[in-house]
Amino acid sequence: MLPSKSNNLCLKQLFPIACWLKSYTRQEFNSDLFAGIITAILLVPQGIAYSILAGLPPQLGLYASILPPVLYAVLGTSRTLSVGPASIAAIMIAGALTAPEVSMLGNPVQSALILSAESGFIMLVMALLRMGGLVSFISHPVLTGFTSGASLLIIGNQLPLLFGLKTPSCGIDVACYGSLLQSVNIATLSIGLSALALLLLFGKPLIFTLKNIGMKPALITAISKCGPLLTIALTTLAVSYLNWPEQRHVAVVGQVPSGLPALNFIFASTEKWRTLLPYSGFIALIAYVESVAIAKVTANFRGEKIAPNQELIALGVANLAAALSGGMPVAGGFSRTMVNFSAGARSQVAMLIAAAILALAVIFFSPWFENIPKAALAAIILIAITPLVKLKNIVSTWRYDFGDGMAETATLLGVLIYGIEEGITLGIILTLICHLRKTSHPHIAVVGRIPGTEHYRNIKRHQVETWPHLLLLRIDESITFANIDYIEEFISTEAERHSEVKHIVLIFTSISDIDSTALEVLENLIQTLQASNITLHISEAKGPVLDKLERSDFLKHLKPGKIFFHTESAVKELSIYIDTPVDKATQSPLQRERVG
Repeated sequence: MLPSKSNNLCLKQLFPIACWLKSYTRQEFNSDLFAGIITAILLVPQGIAYSILAGLPPQLGLYASILPPVLYAVLGTSRTLSVGPASIAAIMIAGALTAPEVSMLGNPVQSALILSAESGFIMLVMALLRMGGLVSFISHPVLTGFTSGASLLIIGNQLPLLFGLKTPSCGIDVACYGSLLQSVNIATLSIGLSALALLLLFGKPLIFTLKNIGMKPALITAISKCGPLLTIALTTLAVSYLNWPEQRHVAVVGQVPSGLPALNFIFASTEKWRTLLPYSGFIALIAYVESVAIAKVTANFRGEKIAPNQELIALGVANLAAALSGGMPVAGGFSRTMVNFSAGARSQVAMLIAAAILALAVIFFSPWFENIPKAALAAIILIAITPLVKLKNIVSTWRYDFGDGMAETATLLGVLIYGIEEGITLGIILTLICHLRKTSHPHIAVVGRIPGTEHYRNIKRHQVETWPHLLLLRIDESITFANIDYIEEFISTEAERHSEVKHIVLIFTSISDIDSTALEVLENLIQTLQASNITLHISEAKGPVLDKLERSDFLKHLKPGKIFFHTESAVKELSIYIDTPVDKATQSPLQRERVG
């Protein structure tokens, strides 16, 4: 029996690779091969650096860059997202592993594998519950504040490694910092500064020079992205030749096991799961939100689509694979993804090639990683992280929206003062509070007619016609239990302020719903207005809103008020009560001048 079309459709939805692999061309493979080699060059130093940033042995970052991206390539909907160790996830892992209740459990490697497994399971449960839209609950300002705060934490974490110092615990003791600076390891500092200089040279200066000599963009990308690997190679050769790990106490990576990891379940039979669950939840949430955000950036460049719920499945399976293969939790990495995209990657074949190259490096060249100086890795992290600190963005957000600016600032400060989880939680709570504040105080405009037209606009913004016995109000929000008291008070206040009003028309152009609580209050308001000889009318209500009103007794309560299709129709029909149009601000005959 042939498979049905519905089965084929489900199969393609679960395995997006089946959709694009059929039309895959040799030209696309050539582009992916080049991009895969370039991305692999970045995977080695980043995998080791982010693993050390998380407080883990270097091989956990390398292992997380092999099997997880392979499974994401099969299940993910982004053509260019590079899944593996990520800077923000690394600092969250470090925060989890250094928490008192977690450090008491011992064996940080096992705890890291549990974090990977739990994060994967959480994402799969979210996918099962169709929670792919959860990404919209973390606003862009909160995500920016979180990223900036976490990046500042990473910078503070890496600077001591760059200088060859122990992590300071001086608090606000200035003298302590002075004595700490005197203990700088000159050899380590020279390695770190040399690495920084070389990485900066491979940035804008080299790109600018290569562009001026007319080199092709793809080749420029290839050369410029070799900076981290070349930095690692040169600094490693230097410290090895000078024997600085022994003579000058320069901190190095240390032994990295050779060969691919054996699949294991050492994370399965343990009592640590409950303790690590809250941390895994935050890691899963941030990894998902960050990955989808990055995937959308590159997808938009090429007119491609991202399926958020399928991304949960792909990232969940990738994190389970990380746990099985001895790797740290994974997410989409911004710098790797942009390198992959800029190098011309057309599909996830590029990441399959990058993972294969890294696997060969782990098998055959692991001994070469032993003398990599941690100062050089710190320099790589600093160069990658610094652009993520967007303090100027906070100022522009404040100017545009006070609530978003407050949430962004609070998230950044919360991350710096209280920690990763507390900061992001504070930002989300403030965002919801600001949203509820806006919803509970909707914009309501007293409107009038622009002379010579059938357009009705805010009397504070436009020159309009108004009438003494008619009040036109436009409510720019759905009417719910959260804002009905504010709306009722506004209508009552305007009715009292305009003592000659006999008719009030509520313009429903922006209203898409009225809940039962709001409906009851509106019915009571109609009776209150009728007691004052004021009739309430409705105009321009949408079909779904009218359907709900017709299923209730509201239309009976509304009488003698009416529902009008157009506001202009309401004005014409009620014109028997209306005198000469006047300017609402001055109550004088209409003046030809702008109000407000």
